[in-house]
Amino acid sequence: MNQDRERNAAGEEPKVGVYICHCGGNISDHVDVEKVENLAAKLPGVAVARRNMFMCSDPGQEMIMEDIKAGRINRVVVASCAPSLHETTFRGAIARAGHNPYLYEHANIREQVSWVHHGAGATAKAATLVSAAVAKAQSLEPLRPIRVNAWGHATVIGGGVAGLKAAGELSRRGIKVTLVEKTPFLGGNTAQLDLVFPTADRAGDLIEALVTQVLDDPNVQLLTCAEVTASEGYVGNFRLKVARRPPQKDAFREQLAKAQEAGLRNFVPFVGLLPVEAPKTEEVFTLETGAIILATGFRHYVPYKGEYGYAEFPQVVTLPDLIKSVAADPGGGTLRLGGREVRTVAMIHCVGSRQIPGVNEPPGADRLNEHCSRVCCTATLQVAVELRTKYPKTVVYDLFRDIRTYGRGHEEFYLNASRKAVRFLRFTPEQPPVVSSSVDGTSALRITVADTLLGGEEVEIPVDLVVLAVGMESGSVSSLVEMMKLPTGADGFLLEVHPKLRPVEVAASGILLAGTAQAPMDISESTAAASAAAVKASAILSRGYVELDPFVARVSPERCTGCGDCVEACLVDGALVMKETSGGQSMPEVNPALCKGCGVCVAACPEKALEVNGWTLQQYETMVDAIVSQPAAASEGGI
Repeated sequence: MNQDRERNAAGEEPKVGVYICHCGGNISDHVDVEKVENLAAKLPGVAVARRNMFMCSDPGQEMIMEDIKAGRINRVVVASCAPSLHETTFRGAIARAGHNPYLYEHANIREQVSWVHHGAGATAKAATLVSAAVAKAQSLEPLRPIRVNAWGHATVIGGGVAGLKAAGELSRRGIKVTLVEKTPFLGGNTAQLDLVFPTADRAGDLIEALVTQVLDDPNVQLLTCAEVTASEGYVGNFRLKVARRPPQKDAFREQLAKAQEAGLRNFVPFVGLLPVEAPKTEEVFTLETGAIILATGFRHYVPYKGEYGYAEFPQVVTLPDLIKSVAADPGGGTLRLGGREVRTVAMIHCVGSRQIPGVNEPPGADRLNEHCSRVCCTATLQVAVELRTKYPKTVVYDLFRDIRTYGRGHEEFYLNASRKAVRFLRFTPEQPPVVSSSVDGTSALRITVADTLLGGEEVEIPVDLVVLAVGMESGSVSSLVEMMKLPTGADGFLLEVHPKLRPVEVAASGILLAGTAQAPMDISESTAAASAAAVKASAILSRGYVELDPFVARVSPERCTGCGDCVEACLVDGALVMKETSGGQSMPEVNPALCKGCGVCVAACPEKALEVNGWTLQQYETMVDAIVSQPAAASEGGI
């Protein structure tokens, strides 16, 4: 960064550059950006006003950088989409030009203008927001990022394929890792599978390869039967309390025996891989770590009693149950389960997914699973093809609302199912299939469905087995959500900051997401997300320090009376605490690594002794003055 240029920017007359984005028509279809540009050029302090079809593109960024390098401007205003999308983009461009990235202000004229207003009113509002941003930009001061030391260590919570992949990737980048898994076994939900699509690899082989890599890695500490019970600190400096407890003996003994028969490092089908012996006594200790990756996985939806006959008829099972049964059966002409011959199988899609308020109302449910679980369609078709291949005499019906085989190679399962004579029937959510007892004794059950492929004609199917393709629900992470103040979506999964620009980060800095803790994913997507989280964590930790945005509270000692109202109002534990000065006076002290810059303390202070860097009260007043005076300027511009 050019220090001389920064000193000049702080001491010389502000020269503001205004850059207005068309957003490919998202803005310019409703805002006359040329008029806004002309108005901006006439504002006091504006040295340059320009527009571009896409300001966030390389040519748009180069335009800003060239004006900075040429000395035409020393402040930047970008009028475009929401700052949450591209504020980081433009700050990066300013920094690459050798200028202080915090001498920058953003005007949102897409979400706040073009998406909600039309015609002359939209243009007038856009001009007003630009005017306010210019007024604030002139009073900006060069700020420095906050630098805090960071431990070169990461903690991965969850020992499924995403957690294992993240741990291995972190170690490969030179970061020491602790992998925390609450059960004695590794593998997570992938261990509940036999073959994985689209490669038909054995799930156990995939898990064993990942576990072997972790076990043989001196940089990875593995803690099974362990759980994080408390968390404090901030990015680069987290402290986690971890408890390790012996497993319940009755539930563990049989699985342990299976593992010992095969060798401790072998995979136990539909259980997982037992890497080390479980602890004999409870242990509690503290982990000091710089970043946390949440790979806590998902859980399968459990149908309620009576849903498609579940828990009423023994011949109604879930897809995971069927996968276990088929894996253990040697195959032949006809499938046999529980000593019974299964001549016909009906597989029902979207059980516990895409639920509709007023139509699907599971009793006692606190939320509906309105999301699509994404992988169920391909998983169902994979098993349908396997059934027809392994048991050629078994007839398979596929009852679906829609089929979403979205991944590479997934559509092939649908085509293969058709070639294997799987019989498809399509239903609507308003008229789902009805499962009942067989009336003539020729089969165990009967399914009645209005098949839209036949124009809604009602079809009765005698079946010996009904298989429910259950969806994915968020894992049991309520304690972590409360402990770490994690955001969740309406679907209950952990929520990222932005699905495109920050897809594996949560709002709390230093905490990252991997795999199905975030959303329904297949194995390839989960491991890809885990790699992304590992790269992000290593980028945070590899330098030994972390740089944070400086938009935090600051205290003016000359105004502060030590009343403590600000500390009482603060929303983040430890961000603002009362400390005694050398003169014996009690004053608030800001921890910049914890402060979120929310401004609650500013509002609570009766003496106006607190400000937020980059958003001072004087800057607010300047923006309000510009907004109040803007209508006259807009009128002069002919808007």
